[in-house]
Amino acid sequence: MLNINFVPDDYVQNNESRRTNLMYLALLAVVMVALGGSFITIKIRQSACYAKERLVNKKMSQTQQAIKQFEELQTKRKEMMKTALTTAELLEPVPRSVLLASLTNNLPPGVSLLRLNIAQIEPKITGNFAATNKYQETQAKRTQSSAEKLLETHIDIEGIAPSDLQVAAYIEQLSESALINSVALVESKEHSIEDTTFRQFKLKAMLRKDVHLTRDDVEKIRTKAETTTWNF
Repeated sequence: MLNINFVPDDYVQNNESRRTNLMYLALLAVVMVALGGSFITIKIRQSACYAKERLVNKKMSQTQQAIKQFEELQTKRKEMMKTALTTAELLEPVPRSVLLASLTNNLPPGVSLLRLNIAQIEPKITGNFAATNKYQETQAKRTQSSAEKLLETHIDIEGIAPSDLQVAAYIEQLSESALINSVALVESKEHSIEDTTFRQFKLKAMLRKDVHLTRDDVEKIRTKAETTTWNF
């Protein structure tokens, strides 16, 4: 049987052209949507990167500030340590090990130390008088301020000796020492242990205020102390 198409060819071609155009438009829309989605994704990631960058910059700024504060604290710490060492040198002009070595070096034969106490005490201010004018008042204040800054180093010594002769010899040697003055006998008692008689004594002394030891002096004192019972 013969089929006869009564639709004009132009109409058929136009329909095919419209379908093709619609397909192209659909593909173009898909491509535009994909491009739009990619653009939005890039923008979102870019914003996230900017946010991370701002956060990193903020943390770096905080870290730099913390480092600066740490360096300032270290500088203050060094200054405080320097001040503390300077103050210690002012308060304790003679190291205690050197003072102890000097006390040991002056021990006569047979004398031993049992106890030693070293204390720094503010001196008592004496000689107060009524100022008659402003100059005397100013001088009195300066004298009082200077006296308050000086500390007296008091030494309490307790030991044993065969007899009072060795105690007297120890007092004499300490009095001639370049570090110590004002040596005084507080107590001397006789004790016996298993038919052995000895004297237990207590002394008081003071460190000289004008002591200025050199390194050679310190080395001599410590070298001499190495030959005694106590080793410094």
